[in-house]
Amino acid sequence: MERGAEVANQLEKSCSGQAVQAAEMIANSLKAGGKVMFCGNGGSAGDSQHLAAEFVATLDHTKPRAGLAALALTTDSSFITAYSNDFGFEGIFARQIEALGKAGDVLVAISTSGNSKNVVLAAKAAVQKNITVIGMTGNKQGALHDSCDLVISAPSDITMHIQECHIALGHAITAAVEILMAKTQD
Repeated sequence: MERGAEVANQLEKSCSGQAVQAAEMIANSLKAGGKVMFCGNGGSAGDSQHLAAEFVATLDHTKPRAGLAALALTTDSSFITAYSNDFGFEGIFARQIEALGKAGDVLVAISTSGNSKNVVLAAKAAVQKNITVIGMTGNKQGALHDSCDLVISAPSDITMHIQECHIALGHAITAAVEILMAKTQD
């Protein structure tokens, strides 16, 4: 637990500026009619679903607001199994970006190593469609770095601590987006 607490303390110092920048990028997209898409594998797939839900529902149920356009590319089991079976697992997110993404959207690509092939390919597909890419990684940014407009690197090499940072960052970003969107509606 001490190591996790130490990483959490480092997170604020090393990533708060990037979290604010990510929130601004997302809010600008939403204000212009765009949406936020999330992707990742394993725990990062769960984080994708969690964060998309926070945007669509609300982060704090005591502060109701309009839903924000977001989706997790990790949730359509029929598509994922069909595409994987017919074409391979590596293209599952890129294909959805091709079909559902449009210029001005934002992709939040989550990979603790920065090298998840299907996440890297999703980022590359997003670049081709003029979709802003925010990468969430660990200390080693991996190949994902090359296709990102912004990379937020959790200050750890340990997967569980990186994932703890990612969900904390996701909540901070969502809260900041809610504030930025509320200012627009005033």
